[in-house]
Amino acid sequence: MNQMLETKGIDIKGKTVAVSGFGNVAWGAATKATELGAKVVTISGPDGYIYDPNGISGEKIDYMLELRSSGNDIVAPYADEFPGSTFIAGKRPWEVKADIALPCATQNELNGDDARQLIENKVMCVGEISNMGCTPEAIDLFIEHKVMYAPGKAVNAGGVATSGLEMSQNAMHLSWCAAEVDEKLHAIMHGIHAQCVKYGTEPDGYINYVKGANIAGFMKVAHAMMGQGII
Repeated sequence: MNQMLETKGIDIKGKTVAVSGFGNVAWGAATKATELGAKVVTISGPDGYIYDPNGISGEKIDYMLELRSSGNDIVAPYADEFPGSTFIAGKRPWEVKADIALPCATQNELNGDDARQLIENKVMCVGEISNMGCTPEAIDLFIEHKVMYAPGKAVNAGGVATSGLEMSQNAMHLSWCAAEVDEKLHAIMHGIHAQCVKYGTEPDGYINYVKGANIAGFMKVAHAMMGQGII
């Protein structure tokens, strides 16, 4: 998401971020967004969502893990723990005006109506952190309205990439520190973004990250098969 914004000359610092979910994925997204200087203002659960205009950072991010480990599968207690935040029952966070939307909870959690609401609220970019977090209708609307939208196959590739880094360490009998792994992961994600831009940039300058990710993935497999002499 940071690379998408930088490509358009936009600094992620100070931007507001709507995040769904409150488990490990949402925790990781909130942590990274905060590290980059953005302000996360929502988390959500099956019972509704939390809106915290002061930003979800520091001990508030740590509290997300406490909520998850409680086994209650609700986010309402957050509002009691941190004054100034609000719990909205039975709704999803996409009605909140934010610069960036990051679905982090489950499949098809952001539908066409949610997409329309985000577009009306002038969302800058949307990235699937959960697997297939947006419905096809929502994706079509983002692309139709030229919103920066990146599919999970590109955005959340960091998980698979990190597994690959772990395999590399095991194979070479190495042990990298967290900072080294993070540095290598950043380089990998930069490369993925560059491939999406290469194959997804359209004549009018809009970057169709869905097309870019699909073509980049196809080309990677095709080149590997050619290199192995399969085709």
